[in-house]
Amino acid sequence: MSYRMYPKRTAALASAAALAGSAVLMAAPAARADVVDVNYQCKTPIGDKSAVSPIDIKGVKSGSGYQITMTFEKGVSSSPVDLGKGAMNPSAVIKLGGAETGTLAVKGPANPATVPANTPIKITDLTGTYTPKKTGKVTFTPGVLTIKALGTTTTCTPSNSPKVSLTLDVTAAGGGTTGSSQDAPAGGEELPQTGPEDSAIALGTLGGTVLLAGAAGVLWLTRRNQAHR
Repeated sequence: MSYRMYPKRTAALASAAALAGSAVLMAAPAARADVVDVNYQCKTPIGDKSAVSPIDIKGVKSGSGYQITMTFEKGVSSSPVDLGKGAMNPSAVIKLGGAETGTLAVKGPANPATVPANTPIKITDLTGTYTPKKTGKVTFTPGVLTIKALGTTTTCTPSNSPKVSLTLDVTAAGGGTTGSSQDAPAGGEELPQTGPEDSAIALGTLGGTVLLAGAAGVLWLTRRNQAHR
């Protein structure tokens, strides 16, 4: 039966496919990121200091895991002397919550320029790789910051129980997906036919099957005749 005789049905099928595609896009999990204020209490070689810095944690898919970046919008702590280029090395831990518990270590490059004395130390972006071990929503919260400079170590601990900065909906590496009983018909059942297009597809499939069977039959007869000669 001609394909052009069913324009309304064809349009309906196309619309349904478009809606289904839109539904999949809308249902796709997205990361949620928030800038959170962290009140750091720092233990420095010259005494205790404190500073509040807005922190942003982002996650970018990379292979089977994510590249996590922790960004400080304001400097924390300070030094009584100039810190020359490359003199300061920062690192931190990010607390994991939700589907997973524990911490993620992140670190960044040394300071790219001299940090003047008695000025807030700007922390370079800290990065690390997170590979999901469990499936579900995982949260990322700023943890302890460590600054090493000129042979000294400064430890800055959040004192205000900072809020979650990033939430990811993840799937464990190597984990399978949950299937649906509607993905394939049960054994012995026939797929329903709902109209001419379905019949055309079914006939096309049947035609391909018959063609393959015919080719196999010709090959078998040829070999049988050769065997009897």
